[in-house]
Amino acid sequence: MTGPETIAHRGGLWDDAAENTIEGFRRCADLGLDWIETDVHASRDGVLYAVHDPDLARLAGRPERLGDLDARTLDRIELTGGGRLPRLADVLEELPGVSFNIDVKADRSTASTVRLIRAMDIGYRIRLASFSTRRLARLRAALPGVRSSAGTAEVAAFLLAGRRAAHRFDPDLDAFQVPHRRSGITVVTRRFVDRAHAAGLLVHVWTVNEPAHMRELAALGVDGIVTDHPARALAVLGNHLPAGDPPSPGNPRS
Repeated sequence: MTGPETIAHRGGLWDDAAENTIEGFRRCADLGLDWIETDVHASRDGVLYAVHDPDLARLAGRPERLGDLDARTLDRIELTGGGRLPRLADVLEELPGVSFNIDVKADRSTASTVRLIRAMDIGYRIRLASFSTRRLARLRAALPGVRSSAGTAEVAAFLLAGRRAAHRFDPDLDAFQVPHRRSGITVVTRRFVDRAHAAGLLVHVWTVNEPAHMRELAALGVDGIVTDHPARALAVLGNHLPAGDPPSPGNPRS
């Protein structure tokens, strides 16, 4: 089978469940997705939650920041779109057949992320992500062998380099995860995809929700489509090719 993998952005958008909720993650698993993208923030007492925003204003209509509340308090908060904030550990335990692309949104969440991945021994089903190349460097140093996507500075350097320029990538970097276009600049072109593949890296594009856009990117040869509507993407793309199969637990880099 050929074509890009469908990767659910924040667990997808659903009529009866907010983003990044266990209800949404379960639906993705039911669709047969191998990869779900999510974000993490740590509570005041260091518990990791699958949530994008640093505060509760948009999701729960409350002014508090997640880092100012303890886990017991966060566990009780109901989201306006349905569901509650899930602890990342609970999500990983409930959905053992799914791999997670985890965007670490803040420096203060780095240590909690490292502790959780080590404690659960789940590096083989994780890809680390962050806009911050510096944060990624710390995560890579603490979690050798765990896949990661490129930070903003790494992507920019690759874009600015000539076609024949040599690149020294971190050995655990396995993917560029980028928008198709940004600030009037087209990032994902056939040349970009070909150069990434020549360097041994995957290309995942976010966040793609329109069928015509999905087909356009598939024609360029990208490896993954990150979307809010995974069922739609599966129907449009008509396949399910894993973008980097998770290796077995006994061989994290196979």
